[in-house]
Amino acid sequence: MFEPIDDETEALAHEIVDAVSKVYIGLGPGLLESVYERCLYHELLKRAIPCQRQVAVPVQYDDTTIEGGLRIDILVAGRIVIELKAVDELKPVHHSQILTYLKLTGHRLGFLINFNVARLKQGIKRFIL
Repeated sequence: MFEPIDDETEALAHEIVDAVSKVYIGLGPGLLESVYERCLYHELLKRAIPCQRQVAVPVQYDDTTIEGGLRIDILVAGRIVIELKAVDELKPVHHSQILTYLKLTGHRLGFLINFNVARLKQGIKRFIL
């Protein structure tokens, strides 16, 4: 059985969703993923939430660390993974991607966010390992 997410991480998760909402309301759908990434990063920093963009994720394979170009779009407070999309619809491969990032990093909480939706609620998916 998994441990529940701690209160501090849950509070950060709520702040993330609020920041995503502000970016979505400000920009709307139809832009490139990279634009949403930069704007969300800016919004999180404005709120004094520690975060990093384009965090490299090494892969362990055959007793070797492979630096293969995997990158987390935004890592919040060293513990919450955010993967951003601007696509017509999320596919199973996008779900697999966020789950793989969580497994590779050992982080438990992640968000898969698609900004190219009519209603933001449709575009936010939360994942817990």
